Amino acid sequence: MHPVGKALWYIETRLAAEISLGQIACFAGVSRYHLLRAFGVATGRSVMRYVRGRRLTEAAHSLAAGAPDILTVALDAGYASHEAFTRAFRDQFGLTPEAVRTQRHLDNITLVEPIRMDDSLIIELAPPRFENGRTLLIAGLGERYTFEINQGIPRQWERFQPYIGNVPGQVGQAAYGVCCNGDGAGNFDYIAGVEVTSFDDLPAEFSRVRIPARRYAVFSHGDHISRIRATVYTIWNKWLPTSGYRHADAADFELYDDRFNPRTGTGAVEIWLPIEE
Repeated sequence: MHPVGKALWYIETRLAAEISLGQIACFAGVSRYHLLRAFGVATGRSVMRYVRGRRLTEAAHSLAAGAPDILTVALDAGYASHEAFTRAFRDQFGLTPEAVRTQRHLDNITLVEPIRMDDSLIIELAPPRFENGRTLLIAGLGERYTFEINQGIPRQWERFQPYIGNVPGQVGQAAYGVCCNGDGAGNFDYIAGVEVTSFDDLPAEFSRVRIPARRYAVFSHGDHISRIRATVYTIWNKWLPTSGYRHADAADFELYDDRFNPRTGTGAVEIWLPIEE
């Protein structure tokens, strides 16, 4: 069973107990960052938001069945007070616990049911090459995303496209999609950018990230760009857990060079995964 499958099993068997990201990652046998990325790619959710959604869904089932004591339901869901539970429940479903108990059905809310892994996303992956990457200064348009809400990345690239070739101090014509500054809640920064010689004289709207020199496993995605998720999924959920390597707590990035055609979305894209030595 791969790490995300282990994490899902752990969560489902301990919904009524205290669960932390560290505990889930330890059970899955990977770092917290590895779990966050693998889980996000596999499910489109962050780990702890999924835990919260599952607990609140189980609470909603109890309420719709006519649970007589909302505080008991709240405590079972891991909330210390009726007020905290009500806020979280309303944020999740748009209704109060009282309203769901009164209506006695769940037809008008979106539940978070147990996820079943889709191993159809596992593809045949060519072995990576290993590179000692040099220090990179990347500048471009940055946005903050969650694993649930990241559909804006293609539009981000559309906005950045006119800048390529016109950025002060740009090095070459390659573009970089950098994923960095992830946190335990499943939020991360994505920068569509280019390499520059310095961060001076850049447009005010640009984000900047310095990527230190380090060791990488470099994968090639040769299919259409719309199918890159399967490649990333396979890297995080099959290759990395069985490779003997550990992901380094550092930025990873996609490299779009002259082999990639941004107009058609075809051509080779490289995925640079930082690894611990």
